[in-house]
Formats: sequence, structure tokens, C-alpha cells
Amino acid sequence: MKNNLKVEIVKWIDGHAQLKNIREKVFIQEQRVTPELEWDGMDEMAIHFLVFKDEEAIGCARAIVIKSQMQLGRMAVLKEYRGQGIGSTLIEKVIVTAKLKQLSSIHISAQCNAINFYVKFGFEVMGDTYLDAEILHRDMTLEF
Repeated sequence: MKNNLKVEIVKWIDGHAQLKNIREKVFIQEQRVTPELEWDGMDEMAIHFLVFKDEEAIGCARAIVIKSQMQLGRMAVLKEYRGQGIGSTLIEKVIVTAKLKQLSSIHISAQCNAINFYVKFGFEVMGDTYLDAEILHRDMTLEF
């Protein structure tokens, strides 16, 4: 994979320390999301994606599958690694995984500043803007 990147699918029980580290830095410290909102009790039932660069966990995402749909969230890349294509590598793995699981769509509550990123991968904006954790979001969908 490019730039010595590797994306692994992990269970919460196996990757929670690395996942927590990334999400605490990005969401709780950097974006000021409250711990109560970040740790919503859904992690144990989710599929987690961890991005490694030379064995260091630097990015993640969480997917919850309900029937034939994937709800993607908690997508984050550590600040010092942004702008290097890591988010693209991560979302490509998520899309391939959803297709392999024969899902019909991926839904995401995207922060408004990330909408253009998701559009590049075929996601379409659905509905109006709304506040989630005091950050503007819009729902987006990718249909297969």
C-alpha cells in the first residue's frame, strides 16, 4: 500500500487502546467533543478500521451494519498525518469492505468541512445541515 500504509479491520476488544488514542486526540482534545458523546456504547458492536503507517496506528473509522446498510462514523486521522492521502486509503478500504459484504449503501454524518472529501468517492449530500457535538454536519449516502 502507498506510503507504507496498511488498513486492518479490527474488533473493539483487540484494537480499543489504539482506537481510543486516535479518537481522544482528534475528537475530544482537538474538536472538543465531550467524552459522553464520543463513547456512546456502540463500539463493541461495530466494525473498526485502523490505519497503520510503519506499525503506528494513525487513523480509524467505525462502521455499524444494519441490514444491508453501513453507517460509517468516527473517521479520524491524527493531525500530523493529514494531507498525505491517509483518509483516501481508509475510505477506499471501507467502500471495498461494504461491497464485499454485498451491502446496498454507506451512510455518513459528515462534518461540513469534509463534504468535498466524501463527494470525491461518490457520496451524495442528503438533507440540511445540523449540529452534532456543536459541529455542523450533513448526512451523505453512497449507493451501490
